[in-house]
Amino acid sequence: MNQRIRKVIFWLHLAAGLVAGSVILVMSVTGVLLMYERQITEWADRGYRSDPAPDSARLSAEALLARAAAAAPDAAPASLTVQSDPAAPAAVSLGRGRSLYLDPSTGRVLGEGAPRVRAFFRAVTDWHRWLAAPDEKRDLGRAVTGACNLAFLVLVLSGLYLWLPRIWTRRQVRNVAWFRRGLSGKARDFNWHNVLGLWAWLPLVVVVASGVVISYHWAGDLIFRLVGEEPPAENGPPGAAAAGAGGERRQGAAGPGGERRRERGAGALAAPAGGGAPSFEGLDELWAAAERQAPGWRTLTLRLPRPDAGSEAPVAFTILHGPRGRPDLRAQLTLDRRSAAVVSWEPYASQGLGRRLRSWPRWLHTGEAGGIAGQTIAGLASAAAAVLCWTGWALAWRRFRRWRRPEATGGLRDGRVASAAAAAPRKSIVSSDDEEEASAPAAARSTGA
Repeated sequence: MNQRIRKVIFWLHLAAGLVAGSVILVMSVTGVLLMYERQITEWADRGYRSDPAPDSARLSAEALLARAAAAAPDAAPASLTVQSDPAAPAAVSLGRGRSLYLDPSTGRVLGEGAPRVRAFFRAVTDWHRWLAAPDEKRDLGRAVTGACNLAFLVLVLSGLYLWLPRIWTRRQVRNVAWFRRGLSGKARDFNWHNVLGLWAWLPLVVVVASGVVISYHWAGDLIFRLVGEEPPAENGPPGAAAAGAGGERRQGAAGPGGERRRERGAGALAAPAGGGAPSFEGLDELWAAAERQAPGWRTLTLRLPRPDAGSEAPVAFTILHGPRGRPDLRAQLTLDRRSAAVVSWEPYASQGLGRRLRSWPRWLHTGEAGGIAGQTIAGLASAAAAVLCWTGWALAWRRFRRWRRPEATGGLRDGRVASAAAAAPRKSIVSSDDEEEASAPAAARSTGA
């Protein structure tokens, strides 16, 4: 019975890898490239930091938005982000992938950031999220990456079971838990597949499982149901409802599957009836109310209502009391457009357990929940996933060739390779049928396996 179970799991593992492997490889490679996106982008924008005078005051929100609107009349401001650090520039989002930086104390336009760096990461993100599909086919691309990410979770979970040695001795564990020198061909691929699969297993479970939660409503709803709470109503694309609970959404990380930084629901305030620049009147009062609501804030983002929301639509703020990637240091504030009264105030501690748990997958997916160390681990796990795809394909190809030419290997399987396997049996993460060749590297090398 145990052998039958292993065979079923092995063939499930092999089939999932062959069907989804190419997409998993794309998501893995792009996940590595996106590993330090935030740090690289901030480094590229380092020239925008200013040296304000000790007695200088920051310009108001209305003034900063007006300067940005005048500097970029072709694009309406969608959000304003200001940091408590007086040397950090104010950022005005002008739409997807475009931001205008201003000196917060003088309003001087500093530029749009490093356009090539942003364009590069935007292109990589599009490949990571929906295989760079055009706008009209983006839903299809997202469905494909989501399904392949789910298949990757099956691969990761089944791989650990297939990795388990049949005989638990120090030698057998060492053979499948550490790299071995002098291997080539099939024996090398088995070794790499086993070792990388083991050491990257836990980070990959976190990265891939969080990607599934980001990709599918049912996975996000499952978190709520597991803690006995009713899931929020669906609103928009997968994960949108939970995104409102947990702050800005970003998928992908770094490993398979993901969305990059986007402001949800952002859009310019409605322009005056006669045309011209949008009106930002009254935002200073709302900004002051947000500062009073969250003293000690570190980053304050004002998201402007969409043009079709009307002039009385409430205005939303995202408030950070710590570094990015920490949902527990984030709060959402919504104010009435006319009276500046608090419509909703949602710090992390006030949310239910389901909403708090649902706010973490985006940051776990990229590793940012653990800071730069977490990003590094997630990126290395993505790199390991790319190698697992390659070695898995190589092993499957050799299996296919042997199936097509059984007479080429029959004698060897019954001869010294089989006898070597009997002397030192072990378990491979890929194939239970080929254990003897992986466990006898000398014989494999001598036969060119």
